[in-house]
Amino acid sequence: MNIRLAVILGAAALAVAAAGVGTWWYFDDSPPGAPPEALEAEGGEPLPIPPVPPRISESPDYDKCLSMLDSDPIGASEFADVWESTGGGDEATHCHALAQIALGNAETGAELMDQLGRTGHSPPITRASILGQAGQAWLMAGEADRAFDAETLALKLSPDDPDLLINRAVAASVLERYPDVIADLNRALALAPRRVDALVLRASAWREEAKLSQAREDIERAMTIDPDNPDALLERGILRQRGGDDSGARRDWQRAIELDPDSATADLAEQNLALLEAGPDRH
Repeated sequence: MNIRLAVILGAAALAVAAAGVGTWWYFDDSPPGAPPEALEAEGGEPLPIPPVPPRISESPDYDKCLSMLDSDPIGASEFADVWESTGGGDEATHCHALAQIALGNAETGAELMDQLGRTGHSPPITRASILGQAGQAWLMAGEADRAFDAETLALKLSPDDPDLLINRAVAASVLERYPDVIADLNRALALAPRRVDALVLRASAWREEAKLSQAREDIERAMTIDPDNPDALLERGILRQRGGDDSGARRDWQRAIELDPDSATADLAEQNLALLEAGPDRH
C-alpha cells in the first residue's frame, strides 16, 4: 500500500504513518511529516508563521516587519517589498518570504528563502536555519525533491543539527526513500536521543521496510518518553493492527483523537478506525 508522509508528513488506510518533523517551525496542525496535499496550498487560508524565526539582524525595520507577520501578513509583505526596493537586503527578503508563506504562497516563500540561504550574507548557521525553513516550505508546495536538496545544503552548513537531520528525513519519507530516512534519524537520535518526533518517524520507516520489531522498539521508546503523544499513538495503533491486535489499535487511535481532536493526526486516526470497523474486506 502506498504511503506518502508529511511533512509529513500520511498515507492511505491502515498503512498511514505519523512521521516527525524535527524543527522549531511548525506550519500547521498536520502531524509531523504530513504529505504536501494535507497542507495549505497557494491561495488557501493564511498559514501560521514561525514563532521564533532565525534572526538575521536586530534592526528596527526587521523587528517591525516580523511583528506584523501574525496579525497582518499582507502589510508585512507590502512593507518588505518596499523595503527590499530601497536596499533592505537579506532582512527584507527573509521577512518577505515569511509573509508569503503566511499568506499561503508556499512556493514563492520557499524560492525566496532557498535563494537567500544559498547566496545571502548571513553567517553559515543562520543560512542553515533559513534553508531548513525553505525545505519545509518546499514540502508545503509539494516539492519534496527541492525540500531534500535544501535540507542537504543546510546540513553542509550545520552538519550536527538534529532539527535539520529530521527535516531531511521527512522529505526523504515523502519520496519513499526509507533507508535515507533511517540513516538521518540514526544520526539525529545519536545527537538528541529523546526526540519523540524522530523516534516516531523512524518507526514508520522501519515499518515501511517490513522491519516491524525495530518499529515496535522505537515506538515503545517514544511512548516511554511521552505516553500521550498523539502521533506516537497513531503509529503504535498501526503496528498493533498489523500484528492482529485490533482492540489495541482501536484504543490507541481513540486516545489520539481525544488528545488532539482538531488535528490532522485525529483525522487519520478516525479514518483508520472507520476502516477497522468496516472489516478486512475494506482494508
